[in-house]
Amino acid sequence: MGSAVTSQKTRIFSWLLFDFANTSFSVMMVTFAFPLYFKNVICNGAPSGDALWGASVSISMLLVALVSPVLGAQADYSGRRKRFLFAFTLLSVISTALLALSGPGNAIPAAAMFIVANIGFEGGLVFYDAYLPEIASRRSLGRVSGYGFAMGYLGAFAILLLLQPLLAKGIVLSNIPNLKLSFLVVALFFGLFSAPLFLILRDTKGKARSNPGDQGPENLVVSLVRSVREVGYTIRHIMSYPDLARFLLAYFFYNDAILTVIAFSSIYAQNTLGFTTGELIKFFMTVQTTAIIGSIFFGFVTDRIGPKRTIVMTLIIWFFVIFMAIFSVDKQTFLATGLLAGLSMGSSQAASRSLMARLTPKEHITEFFGFYDGSFGKASAVVGPLVFGLVSAQAGSQKVALASLLLFFGTGLLIMLGVRTSSTSGKDPEPAATSHIES
Repeated sequence: MGSAVTSQKTRIFSWLLFDFANTSFSVMMVTFAFPLYFKNVICNGAPSGDALWGASVSISMLLVALVSPVLGAQADYSGRRKRFLFAFTLLSVISTALLALSGPGNAIPAAAMFIVANIGFEGGLVFYDAYLPEIASRRSLGRVSGYGFAMGYLGAFAILLLLQPLLAKGIVLSNIPNLKLSFLVVALFFGLFSAPLFLILRDTKGKARSNPGDQGPENLVVSLVRSVREVGYTIRHIMSYPDLARFLLAYFFYNDAILTVIAFSSIYAQNTLGFTTGELIKFFMTVQTTAIIGSIFFGFVTDRIGPKRTIVMTLIIWFFVIFMAIFSVDKQTFLATGLLAGLSMGSSQAASRSLMARLTPKEHITEFFGFYDGSFGKASAVVGPLVFGLVSAQAGSQKVALASLLLFFGTGLLIMLGVRTSSTSGKDPEPAATSHIES
């Protein structure tokens, strides 16, 4: 009994370490250092750098949105989820290291390499998140999901602290050697701390493994065709899972706004409020602190009152965040806004993953997380920044663009109120139908 408990804790910890590892890529290569390096160094500060960077992010997200459900279905069918996760992780780690070779004037190659790196990072999340229902009991989904995001923000804090000496001189031409070294450190950090998951977690038995005749590389095309058919069925019959469909739609809108806030936070702080690189590092490290607290605290709240009510609470907090950001006139006010944003960011994402795990039928867990992380999560990352940029360009003010995000949060909140969960109905919601495609 004791060894079983220890083994379960080890599995959970290895899963948590992956969140600790991959957030180093998110904070350094997507949110903070590399975007500024791409614009100020690779593109020499040219206005076209913003457009090329935005296109790179959108293209990578769109590609992940298109392939995630199919790959998720294939992972469910083959029972080789860990292999898919390993392949995407390795792709991201290698591409991140190769970005250290980028420099002034080679914008297109650098953009292409970032697209590959971000596909590896975002695509891997589909298979990583799908492990949650396997390693955590139903009663502890909220806490374990919250611990995962907390570990992620702790990893972000750690990588910022580790790289602070290399970034102290700023993200400018004179600091290129240190910036390139920082990208190598990110790749090493990601690879090192993700390794325990691949050594400890095991794949579950897939549908293909139950039929010896389906095994072998010669049936790869057949299994991929089956996966596409399975996804096609899921899309056509998504309304058979009405509460899951409502949640995914709500998630699309409010996650859209959250990802837009994340994508533009450093640009807004530097361009509108005049933050220096050193101040930005301290700002993001401070935000990670409240994000850790929010993830852990609201993880317990989620298990106590249910993920739906927790999401509603965090969306209300987001309304306050947007209003505070709009009316921020100095760095101190924006810092307070960042602290509150960190609190709501960790909690809303953790509660969302917990609710997704509760509403998803077990036989399609990776495939449906492909829709959650891919089709809905990544597609929203394409729409949000695009809308923000258009509004900002037309209005000539980032504050007006921030106000437009209230529409996304409001729409997500209204749809979320119509989702039935075990915490509101007294019993677990059941799907109206399951897939008709059998082995």
